[in-house]
Amino acid sequence: MALVTTLRCRVRGRLPARFVQKRKAKSNCFNRQRVGHFPIMLMEPEPKIDDFMLYSEPDEDEEEELDAQAMAAAAAAEHAAEAASRISSDIEEEDEASDDTERDDSVDVPPAPRRNQRLPAVLERGAASTAPPKPFRQGYPLVRYNLATFFIHRCLPVSYNVADYTLTRSLSLSRHESLHVSAEYSTRHMLTSGMFRELPVSLIPPPPQPQQPNADPTAARRNSIVDKVFCSQWLSSSKIIMGTKCNRIKVYDSKTCSILDIPRLCPPVPELSPTVNPHGVYAIEINPSRTLLATVTQGGRNVAVYRLPDLAPFYYGHKSHTDGILDLCWLDDNFLVSGGMDRRMALWRIDDYDHRTVFLDSLDDDRPELEVPPLQAIAPLRIKKCFGADKVRGIIFNQRNNEIVALSTNAYLHIWSPERFYQKMSRKLPHAMENVCLTQMKDSSLYAVGSKSHFTLLDPRTLHYVKKVSARINGCSVKSLSFHHDILTVGTAVGAILFYDMRAGKYMESTMNSGRAVMLKCSRGFVHLEEAAMEMPNIDYSPTVYTHCYDQSGTRLFAAGGPLSVTVRGHYAAIWR
Repeated sequence: MALVTTLRCRVRGRLPARFVQKRKAKSNCFNRQRVGHFPIMLMEPEPKIDDFMLYSEPDEDEEEELDAQAMAAAAAAEHAAEAASRISSDIEEEDEASDDTERDDSVDVPPAPRRNQRLPAVLERGAASTAPPKPFRQGYPLVRYNLATFFIHRCLPVSYNVADYTLTRSLSLSRHESLHVSAEYSTRHMLTSGMFRELPVSLIPPPPQPQQPNADPTAARRNSIVDKVFCSQWLSSSKIIMGTKCNRIKVYDSKTCSILDIPRLCPPVPELSPTVNPHGVYAIEINPSRTLLATVTQGGRNVAVYRLPDLAPFYYGHKSHTDGILDLCWLDDNFLVSGGMDRRMALWRIDDYDHRTVFLDSLDDDRPELEVPPLQAIAPLRIKKCFGADKVRGIIFNQRNNEIVALSTNAYLHIWSPERFYQKMSRKLPHAMENVCLTQMKDSSLYAVGSKSHFTLLDPRTLHYVKKVSARINGCSVKSLSFHHDILTVGTAVGAILFYDMRAGKYMESTMNSGRAVMLKCSRGFVHLEEAAMEMPNIDYSPTVYTHCYDQSGTRLFAAGGPLSVTVRGHYAAIWR
């Protein structure tokens, strides 16, 4: 019995008290509940169907008729099954006796019934009005599983183990079922099993050579200190390129443990208002075909393009930004977008001269042919101001939606059109403090923005947040984010690297210690002792992870950074493998 009103109340067994005549209940003053009545559960209102509706139960006579019909149908089905089994046994006997007839392997066609054979009573009733009934097995093919199909569908129904995958491949059963190993399986297994070990990388240059007698060795060593690694990329399986705050670009070779300094590009014409202090290298990006590398020039306000893999200078961009560049993003192999502290965004076009040759003098055949064109200075195609932005801190390109997404430090996301290069819209972020990193998944289906104590997951279609996740460690700020398939890696300001599982919707947990989250704790690195003693006395120092990146296999993670304080110089770099 159910009750439908405008307030939608549900009861079991009896009606509410307001629809039943009141009766006096024998109870004391402390018990006001009526005997025999159930409490009413009020739910959310729904559209009114009728003022009052009661659903009647079926009568006893109808129930008896239904039970009788069900019993008769069951008896008829049982009798038909017995008759069919007798027919099938007769067919099998005739199949064994006759060897001349050829039959199909998958369908067994029975012979015609004998002349004096009497059909069962169940089939005789329909024989008078209709055609002779088909034998039981006619029209039902016999499915014959081979060993491979039986093994896959019976022995390995829902197995996602690598051992089962290897066994299936060794038995040559992969052609019956498509199986493959997840791209991040090795990374996930190494993280949850605690297999990553830290290999510190020292960026301290060798001792300086003997200088002149009047030179100050302390000042020379102070100028050679590497300060804070802000960006990094894997050039190959063994080489890593990184940019520092002290305006240097270094390449580290993990095989030979050697460090190489890349010469910085300087403007061909001296700038009218040069920067007193170098801005630093905040961005290093490689184009999709991995033939060009874009970074900033010596002053940090223009774009420099190098050719890969030899890192030869290729282009010098000028007349763009009036302050330091904070991020770069490749739209394709030839178009580049830059954003900086001057609230501007610039669009660059990088022509590829790989298949061209340049002659010094076409009339002189004695001069050699130049394989590499000379360094050229280019200006941006478009440069526009980003309205509503304080500083353009991060830039990504959504290839699925064909839009450029820019992050500003005043907690706004700005959407730009790549064709016409104009700003379409802006959206306020839920957290307003220290929004310094922006990344997206490989298929551009989700954005991630890091702030002071949270990272926010956003839907690219509406820019509304899907989930706000707080940092697992209290008081830590998110400084770097990166997606490795379904694993979101989080670099913090307290020297810890966290891993968020997008499938499970929580931080990745260790299989060795149940209940503990997977976390990589970074070592101290190098810090200038005099500055650290003045700035952070009696404080346990932990480096800030400003950048991190995986290699192509996902089994090695490069993390780098330095002190969080602006006045303290130092660096941290390590390879987790």
